Amino acid sequence: MMSPNGSVPPIYVPPGYVSQIIEENGVRRVLVLPQQPEFHPGGHSPLHHPPPPPHAHLPAFIPHPAMMPPPPHLYTGMAGGVGDMSSQYISQYHPAHIYSEQDSHAQHGRPQFVHRDDRASKAHERLQKKLKERQGGGGGGQVKDSPPSSPQKTCSSPPTADIHNGVGGKGLDAEQGQLRHAVACSDKHPGRGKNGESGELDKESQALQALLSTTSNPVVSDIQARGAVVSWSGPTRLESENGSVEDSSSPPEPFSFEVSVSVSGKDGKYQSVYCGEELSATLEDLRPATDYHVRVQAMCNCLQGSPSEAVSFTTLSCEPDPPNAPRKASGTKNTLVLQWKAPCDNGSKIQNYILQWDEGKGTGLYEQIYYGPQKQYRVAKLSPASRYSFRLAAKNDMGASEFSEVVDLFTSCSVPLPPFPPELEMAGVTWLCVKWQRPSSSPKEDDIYYILEMEEEGSGYGFQPSYDGDELSCTVRNLHRSTKYKFRVAAYNSEGKSHPSPVVEFVTSPDRPGCPCRLAVRGRVLPNSFKIVWEPPKENGGAQVTKYVMELSEGLSGLSWGLVYSGPALEHVCDGLKPGCSYQTRVYCISEGGQSPLSETLQVQTPAVPPGPCQPPRLVGKPKAREVQLRWGPPQVDGGSPVACYSVEVSGPQSEESREVYQGAELDCSVGGLLPGKTYTFRLKAANKAGYGPLSERCEVTTGPGAPEQCKAPSTTCKSPSCVVISWESPPCNGAPVTEFRLEWGAAEGSMQVCYNGAALSHEMKGLLPATNYFCRVQVSFGEHFLYAAESSCIFQKPSFVLLRSYMFTSSSVPSSSLMLSCLFFFHLRIRIQALNSLGAGPFSHTFKLKTKPLPPQPPRLECTAFSHQTLRLKWGDGPGKSAASDALQYQLQMGDRSGRFLSLYKGPCHTHKVQRLNESTSYTFRIQAFNEAGEGPFSNVYTFTTPRSPPAPVKAPKVERLDDTSCEVTWEALPPMKGDPVIYTLQCMMGNSEFKQAYKGSSTSYQVQNLQPSSDYRFRVCAVRQCQDAPELAGPYSPTVTLPPQRSDVAPGPGAAGSGPRTGPECGRARQSLTDEQCAFLLLMVFAVIAILIAFVIQYFVIK
Repeated sequence: MMSPNGSVPPIYVPPGYVSQIIEENGVRRVLVLPQQPEFHPGGHSPLHHPPPPPHAHLPAFIPHPAMMPPPPHLYTGMAGGVGDMSSQYISQYHPAHIYSEQDSHAQHGRPQFVHRDDRASKAHERLQKKLKERQGGGGGGQVKDSPPSSPQKTCSSPPTADIHNGVGGKGLDAEQGQLRHAVACSDKHPGRGKNGESGELDKESQALQALLSTTSNPVVSDIQARGAVVSWSGPTRLESENGSVEDSSSPPEPFSFEVSVSVSGKDGKYQSVYCGEELSATLEDLRPATDYHVRVQAMCNCLQGSPSEAVSFTTLSCEPDPPNAPRKASGTKNTLVLQWKAPCDNGSKIQNYILQWDEGKGTGLYEQIYYGPQKQYRVAKLSPASRYSFRLAAKNDMGASEFSEVVDLFTSCSVPLPPFPPELEMAGVTWLCVKWQRPSSSPKEDDIYYILEMEEEGSGYGFQPSYDGDELSCTVRNLHRSTKYKFRVAAYNSEGKSHPSPVVEFVTSPDRPGCPCRLAVRGRVLPNSFKIVWEPPKENGGAQVTKYVMELSEGLSGLSWGLVYSGPALEHVCDGLKPGCSYQTRVYCISEGGQSPLSETLQVQTPAVPPGPCQPPRLVGKPKAREVQLRWGPPQVDGGSPVACYSVEVSGPQSEESREVYQGAELDCSVGGLLPGKTYTFRLKAANKAGYGPLSERCEVTTGPGAPEQCKAPSTTCKSPSCVVISWESPPCNGAPVTEFRLEWGAAEGSMQVCYNGAALSHEMKGLLPATNYFCRVQVSFGEHFLYAAESSCIFQKPSFVLLRSYMFTSSSVPSSSLMLSCLFFFHLRIRIQALNSLGAGPFSHTFKLKTKPLPPQPPRLECTAFSHQTLRLKWGDGPGKSAASDALQYQLQMGDRSGRFLSLYKGPCHTHKVQRLNESTSYTFRIQAFNEAGEGPFSNVYTFTTPRSPPAPVKAPKVERLDDTSCEVTWEALPPMKGDPVIYTLQCMMGNSEFKQAYKGSSTSYQVQNLQPSSDYRFRVCAVRQCQDAPELAGPYSPTVTLPPQRSDVAPGPGAAGSGPRTGPECGRARQSLTDEQCAFLLLMVFAVIAILIAFVIQYFVIK
């Protein structure tokens, strides 16, 4: 919080905080700070008491109050004083005048106000209360805990300008705003004083103030060139009117004195140099022959008296300051010219200079070589390339100064000899480090410098300086790689330059090559190998590539790479790979310049193969009579693709042909429909997306025994009208032997009786009635079980009747006993039928012919015959001429989408199809399938075709504006960039009937054509060019041609048009240029219309009438 000089507004201070007033540069600052623990610094010894600290007389840097931390105590003495102060006190910080509500100025050996007697405490309370009343205008409205008013400033306060006062360092801010009437700062005890006591307190304060102001003027004695002694007498008691000394209470604290010094006059800036209780002080480190003003001010506790009158004194003169060492102005082999500058004379003019040297002996003994007032001297008759030591002193009327520092100077020598040729220390791609040796004939004391010259091979500029200095090596940078450079070096000193050394040649190292480019797969990717090809790097770094290294990584992670090839070839076959696995390949090359960066990674996917053979299936549990349970495991080799399904084939006990009984993804199955007690052979094969693998080893499984099969219908043979022999065949036993046959016979089907029981396969029935129907059946017995035959009847008739039993089908080309024939495609058959019964075979029927259907057709080859950036024309097959002879072949064309699915594009008999609405520079996949009445054939392999980049769109007709007789400006519309590729423009110009020539090519949309012939007409056209990043430029179609007519001479103007004549020509030219093609066509149409009307009028008038 800040306020101008005057009353301080009341401030509320919370508990645990104190307020402090800081006056600086006429502004009072009120700081509210946390209450700190009390600290009692000790007294301070006078400045001249031994031992003084370093630079104790110099005031320290005083930071701004905002930069200073809240001090735990207040100290107004001189910074840097010594005594028995605690180490916690930072002596170099000298704060400004600070007035606190709590008195923290504790003197050495004195208690604070809180430990005084009651009289002193009451006096301070009354003084505090009175100060509050003055601030509040008579004691009204004062807020509790508000800070006291700031002390009044004296009219004779020194100026606040910050000047250099001659005692070293900058002036302190402590002297700014010195107080004439100080205010005692003690603890507050509000409410304890009375109004009647305020006058008594005012008198005490005035008495103490008057007592402090009676300090005598200082007396300066023992004045020296850099010091003086200041003494004074303390305050004396004032005498009353009756001549007696006033009896006032003695001050509670001893008197302390502050000595201030100014070098800027009596009213200038004063700096405190001493603060203590002594009555004298020694001023040190003063400047010789300088006027000083000194004054003394007494202080007691927080009260300060008026400063004494300033007393002036002048320090004495003395010998000059030590000068700087002389320097070498010039020199030869036998002479040295020395120069020096005058030091500070310290009040007495310098009369002479004393120059001494060691005569080049180096013993440390110096002899005077010059004595005089000059500031330079030439030393002659010296030895070449020798060292000489010099020192200098100045002398005035007060005496001679100390000598300067010793300086060593060298004389020159003769022109150095040509140095040896430079040597190559190290070579880089763009730099060469060259070193050379010092000429052997030159002494070590001679200052020799070198010039390194370089010539680039084939540059034609000759030798150019690359280095000039005293070093014996140099690194020449910014060179070209793998380039030969010539070097030579010359030495020189103050006497001259030597001849250059012999020329040597050094070559920069080649740079590492660029990475190989365009990695690709050549040929078909096989399940276990593929061929990778690449091209040499575009930039070989200045050296031939000696070796290519190819690395291979399995999988897509790229964490582990293995070396698969190292050699000079540009291709390599990677073999020993896994089917259906992804691989990443990369290549780098090595040359004399080092190893190139790695190329881009190429990913290759090997195709999957059918899985390997499975282990034979194993039987699970006990086999049943007509069903077995099988289980198996996956194959050890899946072929690079997960197994999708399994197929189980079974072959009968007496047949080598096998049939599929299970197909699925499970690892077990139940095979039914088997015969009991038979041995079957099972084989297993697995399939993935590449197809079925080989069959496993055979697994033989015997089904469990079962009931014999049903007997076939018995056969009857009539021996006589009353005797019949009944015979039957033994059915398959199915693992259980047949023990007995039972024959049942009867005239009715529902009432038959057992007529035979035994193991024979025939039985003779006698005593039958002729021409009578009988029924019989046979029953099989195994163990204790009986199994009847199917309800089949045998009709016994007269011998003249024959019962038809069965039919047999035969073929003339392929014998078969079944009705369904499995034949080859396109197979011709001739078939006839014959009926058989128990009496024999009948005649064959007529022969009829059959032909099997053909297999589904194979897919044709797919080709791309025409393409653009949006369309692809595909062709397949041999054309419609040959397709007409086939069996109505049709085709289905499919295109793959982004998700890998194929969608049908065309289905029909045509052999071409145009795919439209495609994107530019995009790869598309296609496959084709042929089908006819025999069915759909397989799909072809996937074909990939890529659309090219699209050229830019045509530019609209440009606009031409004539600027003057020999120049014009052509402008056209801009086209946006095409998928990140910039678009530039080509402007062509044609004069008269000549050919078009390119006038401009760039990205601007306007161009000024110069050097035109006024009498010729010009035609302009513009086309856009697409700059592809990794492909050649694509030029679009040209715009319509725009004509610039020749400049015509102006017609002589008529009367009144003389002023506008010179500009009618260009204006008319611009008007003619502004006609568009539509306007010209409309103008021609109007002319023809007028002519037609005139012709019609002539015909009407002359012919008809």
